[in-house]
Amino acid sequence: MAESVTIARPYAQAIFRLARDSQKLSVWSDRLQRLAAIAQDPEMARVVGNPKFSAGQVAALLVSLCGEAGDRELAAFVGVLAENERLAIVTQIHELYEQLKSADAGARDAVVSSAYALDDAQLSVLVAQLEPHFGCKLHARVEVDAALIGGIKVVVGDQVLDASVRGKLEAMAAALKN
Repeated sequence: MAESVTIARPYAQAIFRLARDSQKLSVWSDRLQRLAAIAQDPEMARVVGNPKFSAGQVAALLVSLCGEAGDRELAAFVGVLAENERLAIVTQIHELYEQLKSADAGARDAVVSSAYALDDAQLSVLVAQLEPHFGCKLHARVEVDAALIGGIKVVVGDQVLDASVRGKLEAMAAALKN
């Protein structure tokens, strides 16, 4: 996984710069999302890995499946990926692109672990309280983790805010041991 992300990063950065400079961030977001969905299809994976098809044929097929057969930028991008045998990492390219797009807009992804499920209203109130703490706009994703017992744990990049009962119990246990 880490290796594929490392390989995908330069492609994502190049597409991001191209999209930003041409003011087509959302267009490329949609294109990459479609490409990732098509590339994940098992039938497409068999075509990509089949030596009977040239890189150009695979690239043309992918572009046509995206519904943008006349788009030169997309065709060139997919052609480079096919030529360098990088079509398998389109999903990682899309994920990295979305991270770059969010960072450019001043937003970051947050993973909120909660002992119980949160509805949309609770999540929006929580995000509004967390944004000043982290100093940026947050795109939150909720994961239910019953092991937390109660409270929440928020991870934004390499920052962790642990307000869970389990975290407090562990902190107390560590303090008692010292």
